[in-house]
Amino acid sequence: MILIYTDNSTTRLQYTCKFIFNELLGITHSLTTDRHGFELHEGPKISYSREHFNDAFHICPHALLFETGISKQETTCFESAGRKAFFKTNGTDFDFDILAASFYLISRYEEYLPHELDMYDRYAHENSIAYKEGFLNQPLVNNWVITLGEKLCRKFPSLKPDLPVFSFLPTYDIDIAYSFRYKGFVRNLGGFIKSPSWERIAVLSGMKKDPFDSYDYMDKLHETYKLNPIYFFLVATSGSIYDKNISPYSGAMWQLLKRHSKKYRTGLHPSWRSNRDIAILEKEKKVLETATGLPVKLSRQHYIKFSLPETFERLIKTGIEIDFSMGYGSINGFRASVASSFFWYNLKTETITKLRLYPYCFMDANSFYEQKYNAEEAYRELSEYAEKCRLVNGTLITLFHNNFLGNDKQFNGWKEMYERFISQLPPAALHSS
Repeated sequence: MILIYTDNSTTRLQYTCKFIFNELLGITHSLTTDRHGFELHEGPKISYSREHFNDAFHICPHALLFETGISKQETTCFESAGRKAFFKTNGTDFDFDILAASFYLISRYEEYLPHELDMYDRYAHENSIAYKEGFLNQPLVNNWVITLGEKLCRKFPSLKPDLPVFSFLPTYDIDIAYSFRYKGFVRNLGGFIKSPSWERIAVLSGMKKDPFDSYDYMDKLHETYKLNPIYFFLVATSGSIYDKNISPYSGAMWQLLKRHSKKYRTGLHPSWRSNRDIAILEKEKKVLETATGLPVKLSRQHYIKFSLPETFERLIKTGIEIDFSMGYGSINGFRASVASSFFWYNLKTETITKLRLYPYCFMDANSFYEQKYNAEEAYRELSEYAEKCRLVNGTLITLFHNNFLGNDKQFNGWKEMYERFISQLPPAALHSS
């Protein structure tokens, strides 16, 4: 156990300490404002104050964790142990306030400040400090915490961190379950007139498998490598320009939902239209629960469209407990600069919520459409993210779509790339999520 002295034990500080010490380092901790008791404590201890104690590890605090409300922060970066850092301090055992800097990143503080939106009215990744300072491709918080753990262990050899283990968690978004099948005569006729295709005719006549139908292949892959994936299904009951799945009430879609819920963890992929209407969100959640016969506790936003704090507040109100939206829909990388799950902190209400966020760092569509990578380039990118997660004992969460793993010629080589990548992961990582 490590004792942490502070002048003021705020909710922000309690939240950050629990994440860093309990979850990432596996060290129990206790916060105290009792100066005399802290001085008498003979075990490992940290002074998170401006006061130095001879036998304590000292981190000089930035004001952020003692504030309430949201205001622009000075986040000028510098090099610390070969990595970017901000909230610099001098004359202490750590040259920046790792607690405040970590909170700034994982709370997504900057997303509450005035910012530019992208073409889909989302927070544009170009606004972020991670993108501007070139560390979007790094789980920077994890790296910082590892350095902190090493320094603490050198000062207090009795400390025995219980670090997490590297794991791989594959996830899938089923936005468009089938390219041609089960879409009905009108939609297929319109599609054929717009883009004549003999492949459409071959699929509809039963001569060829639908190019987006990769479900048997994925089943075999999961069985071979003993994976425990999560599927997120778009079950919009009315279509829109961005909600193009077949109706959840169709027999084919209903059976697809039931089939997957029997084998795998399944979650809701809230539609574009549901993002501003909680009634639609509640209806879609009910549809998925009815089809699967199971309560729905997991979600990931369609098009990764969310705004803070409104979207997550709606998810909590509808009973969602775990969300996988923490990533960008425009570029790969670590949106919250972390490769570990964490509870969402609502800056608007200054509360630690029960909504747990699982950040992903790689999406096939980002590589293909936004970064213009081919399958081989995407393989190298994905392998780099895996190694970065492994080095910090993090969780590599990937986001693939069924159409990338089917037989659509547009995505030639992608399913082979994906299986090649999985085959080269450490066996322990495949079975731990």
